[in-house]
Order: sequence, then C-alpha cells, then structure tokens
Amino acid sequence: MRIGDLAEKSGLSTDTLRYYEKIGLLPKPLRDAGGRRVYDETILRWIDFLARLKSTGMGISKRQQYAELRTKGAASLKARRTMLEEHRRKVSEDMAALTEMLTVLDEKIDLYKKMEAGETVDPAFDNCARTEHGAPPGLKGRTDDNRTGEGSHADPET
Repeated sequence: MRIGDLAEKSGLSTDTLRYYEKIGLLPKPLRDAGGRRVYDETILRWIDFLARLKSTGMGISKRQQYAELRTKGAASLKARRTMLEEHRRKVSEDMAALTEMLTVLDEKIDLYKKMEAGETVDPAFDNCARTEHGAPPGLKGRTDDNRTGEGSHADPET
C-alpha cells in the first residue's frame, strides 16, 4: 500500500508517517519504480502498537529506543521485555494514582449533591485541602493548624 492508503488505514497523517520514518519509529519502506513508498500490511500492527504505547504515556524517545531494539530482532528480546516491564510498572502506578483521584472526585461530587439537597455536612469536608485524599503530598494526615495525626505534636522535633 502507498503512504496515502496507510494514512487512511492508520489514522495518521502522511506528514506524521514521514516524520515517524525520519526519526526511526517506522522502518524505511520499500520504494516502487517511481520512488514512492510501498508499505506491507504488517506495518499497521506496528503503528497500532506504537499508538498504544503512546496512549499509556510512553514518550517518543522511549518509543524510539524500543523501535531501535526491535530492528535488532531476537538479540534484543530481553531488552525489549525489560523495557516493557518497566513501563508496565509505571502505567500500573499511574492507574493507582488515577483510581485514588477518582475516589476523591466521587467523594467531592457526593458532598456537593448532599449540600445542594440541603443536607447538613461536616464543615471539615467543605474544603478538599482538609481531607486525607486532598492534602498535598507530604501533608497527608495534617490538619490546618499544622499538627499531624496519630497523637503527634505540632513540632516534629519533639
């Protein structure tokens, strides 16, 4: 297939495909007698995989590293597996953080629904910064007067 066909099937523009080829994300395609790019159908699976890596937050430089390793064939299997395992750990951590934030958002939405319905709510929940989930990193468990929870004192040195 030619670059226009690949663009249509992949959802990428021809400019993007040329750029990906230039930076090594896509292998250099064969050329026909007129010098036009000719792609095999299997390139679609590779483009789909690159898109999935991108959607999980893998940056372009890491995708380039992976593409370079891929060109080495079986000799790079362990390195590619290791790279994907490391990225999987990051994706898992990101998902856990997002799941926690969904819980925070759900709690806040429920709070607003209660307040809109005229229900009495604990005033401490009126400000997300005072909740365990909403506290900035390093401040979890602390109250507005800078004391920490669990029987700690205001002065962390005592």
